[in-house]
Amino acid sequence: TVSNIFKAHAIPVVDADLVARDVLKKGTGGWRKVVAAFGEDILLDNGEVDRPKLGQIVFSDPLKRQLLNRLLAPYISSGIFYEVLKLWMKGYKVIVLDAPLLFEAKIDKWTKPIIVVWVDPETQLRRLMARDRTSVEEAKNRINAQMPLDLKQSKADIVIDNTGSLEDLDESFRKVLAQVTKPLTWSEFGLSRQGAFLAFISVLVGVLICRKTL
Repeated sequence: TVSNIFKAHAIPVVDADLVARDVLKKGTGGWRKVVAAFGEDILLDNGEVDRPKLGQIVFSDPLKRQLLNRLLAPYISSGIFYEVLKLWMKGYKVIVLDAPLLFEAKIDKWTKPIIVVWVDPETQLRRLMARDRTSVEEAKNRINAQMPLDLKQSKADIVIDNTGSLEDLDESFRKVLAQVTKPLTWSEFGLSRQGAFLAFISVLVGVLICRKTL
């Protein structure tokens, strides 16, 4: 929901889950590694990975989940970087990375500020069951596979409480929007497309001046 609100305000969102789907498509490097590790029993008749079946396997076995994460992490990280780079080259100053496993995948160092959308455990379980149409046990396995929300909250720069109504969420979002769209600091400007272009021009001009001097 929060990602959709960002999109509604013309702020692009890179969805890590969609990137993960892409790296598991038939014939990709990620697909080959996963099939080699888990066997062809996880495949559908068309050769694509049966994601619900794979999910049941890894969310009920921590070791297999770690194996899957280790196999796909390089592909997901490079996929996310590529999507962010494309948007950066288009001149977007704010890009949202929607990544449920931001801390677990150790890609939190790429992002600033870190926003955590918080809900109480009961609401989290109920919403997950409704969204994915899973049983209580499956939903709990998925939740337990992630870092606890309270711990994520302690690591966040901004926390959005999503336990209330859509009106409450919209009010919280507007405050967050003001924070993430405020003018860039000098260090942030240096990492922006405009900053990189200015640095390139400065170096180019410096080289031309040196050549003329010589």
